[in-house]
Amino acid sequence: MSEVEIKQMQEKIEAGIQLARKRLIEKTKKEDGTLVVVREGKVVHVPAKELR
Repeated sequence: MSEVEIKQMQEKIEAGIQLARKRLIEKTKKEDGTLVVVREGKVVHVPAKELR
């Protein structure tokens, strides 16, 4: 694989991760749920409606 192909693959992977994150937040908002995230090194439960 060339460096250009590797960079393109990385961009596709990053785009897929961002899409999955967006869908997870939207689904959890609809269910009025919370997500577990790390903030400042601590694990916290955050209502999905507070996330963008």
